[in-house]
Amino acid sequence: MAANEPARVPIPKNGVDYRGKVVLAPMVRSGELPSRLLALKYGADLVWGPETIDRAIIGTTRRLNPHTATLEFSRLPTSKIKNPTLDPANRESVIYRIHPELEKGKLIYQMGTANPELAVQAAKMVAADVAGIDVNSGCPKPFSTAGGMGAALLKTPDLLCSILTSLVEEVGTPYEIGISVKIRILDLPEDTEALVRRLVRTGITGLTVHCRTTPMRPRERAIRDQLKMIADICREAGVACVMNGDVTSRTEALKLMQEFHVDGAMIATEAEKNPSCFRPDAEGGPHEWRSQWKTVVTEYMRFALQVENRWGNTKYLLGQMIPGKEKAYAAMNKSKCYTDVIKALGLEQVDDLLHQAEIVDEHLGIPQNESRASKRARVKEATRPEEQDEHEAKRVKVPGVETEAPLVQDALAPAALSV
Repeated sequence: MAANEPARVPIPKNGVDYRGKVVLAPMVRSGELPSRLLALKYGADLVWGPETIDRAIIGTTRRLNPHTATLEFSRLPTSKIKNPTLDPANRESVIYRIHPELEKGKLIYQMGTANPELAVQAAKMVAADVAGIDVNSGCPKPFSTAGGMGAALLKTPDLLCSILTSLVEEVGTPYEIGISVKIRILDLPEDTEALVRRLVRTGITGLTVHCRTTPMRPRERAIRDQLKMIADICREAGVACVMNGDVTSRTEALKLMQEFHVDGAMIATEAEKNPSCFRPDAEGGPHEWRSQWKTVVTEYMRFALQVENRWGNTKYLLGQMIPGKEKAYAAMNKSKCYTDVIKALGLEQVDDLLHQAEIVDEHLGIPQNESRASKRARVKEATRPEEQDEHEAKRVKVPGVETEAPLVQDALAPAALSV
């Protein structure tokens, strides 16, 4: 290497270099497959999937869905295993879904973990199907930090470094993919500096820094005064540095990358409501969204139907992308299935979307004909007497009050919120 060339950690054969990239952030709900595919369509260079807890992916079954050409990692939830009457058809829950063709070389799997052994087990489940494994050490939400994951790892740097080193040695090297980490800044710049210097020595290929401290929320402006320092440390070690926090378009991302000397930029909140924010200005940029939202929503519906996305997730994203003052917003909110929403959006005559919606509704079993009251009655009727006795034994007696004892959180909890 020439003396004037910067150091660079080698990018593995099946990995990806984060330099020069504008990417989709890991977000719960907004990081599911249709949203990732839409972001890629509009120009995102890479996409992060939503944080998935290590225990949730371990033990899943990997199979190709013939209807959607997607890879699905699925399992029967613990609640259904314990009580099959909840779902007589024994439908498995899809924990993670990948499009092996459209996401090839573009998808980074983000993991929630606080244990090197579990991290390795979980990473091996998906390593052959993704371009990188990213450890979330920035999520401030209690359900993540309570388990020692997310931002809690910032307080246990020895553990965080152990997790990253194990992933590099036992997953990154044999599968030839990159391992990266996503952090938040610490209150004191010297503490952030000490942490980053340790992290870049673990063998990672990339580090993303969310320019907020752990207590800060998205409504609070990002703090960028530590960014150049972090970027300098990463550059010295040859590790790509990606910035996150209040980035709203590709044009802005490129300007910030130049200003702060970082290698890449990550877009989160803006991409949730306006996936076209990844477009360069020459192709319309993000500014046409207000008047062209229906074009973006139509493209989203194509992807949602193509991969048979979970209906609740689709409806949530439509609620983000459709301006609240539009008539279609109220009509969409009343929809109970894909057929309803295609009609609500006036897309009946667009290609064969209505026919696709009817097929997907049938595959997903929506709308559900059974009412909640009917389901409760059926489950209660099918519950064996000994199970009822066991259930009663768990009730907690308080003078004048009878309540349920809190249940231990299922390991298959939903993926964590955005870091």
